[in-house]
Amino acid sequence: MKNSGQIFSEGDLQNSLKTLKQGGVILYPTDTVWGLGCDATNRAAVEKVMKIKGRTGNKSLIVLVNSIDMLSRLVKEIPSTALDLINVSDSPLTIIYPSGKNLAEGICGEDGSAGIRICNEPFCNELITRFRRPLVSTSANFSGSPAPAFFGEIDSELIKQVDYTVEYRQNDRQKYNPSPVISIDKNGVLKILRK
Repeated sequence: MKNSGQIFSEGDLQNSLKTLKQGGVILYPTDTVWGLGCDATNRAAVEKVMKIKGRTGNKSLIVLVNSIDMLSRLVKEIPSTALDLINVSDSPLTIIYPSGKNLAEGICGEDGSAGIRICNEPFCNELITRFRRPLVSTSANFSGSPAPAFFGEIDSELIKQVDYTVEYRQNDRQKYNPSPVISIDKNGVLKILRK
């Protein structure tokens, strides 16, 4: 299973799945930056991610899914504008939907909104497909520190706190950036939150 000349192993996938099913936190490569991930439907796992990051308050978390079908199970309605954006975007795009559902407490914003991205990165996509649940994806850094552009920039103290670190793409030195974030309200009005 390849991506840009790199191969991920079945063992890496199985270890990640086992960790997620046990409510653990993984450190994994996404379609953007490396992320801290867990089962987005497991409240205790979400709290563990927040504790590792040192994040307090009601800051929402981004969720990764593998398809529009999975997305439709997590939001009350997918505005047609969002479907249009998903279909034309050739790079990762996080969309904030007005009303999330079936997600753990601590994922959605105070207003009930949910930030979700359909992920096309091969390892990530296969992991979500096999897990059959959405994954939390928050950048692999302590709160207030910059997001790492690649694995080598991740703080070793943070790595020590996760339950499993994915081996795939650890040697990848290509720099990645967080995805743009766009919010869409119930009337289909767009707002760019992060370019």
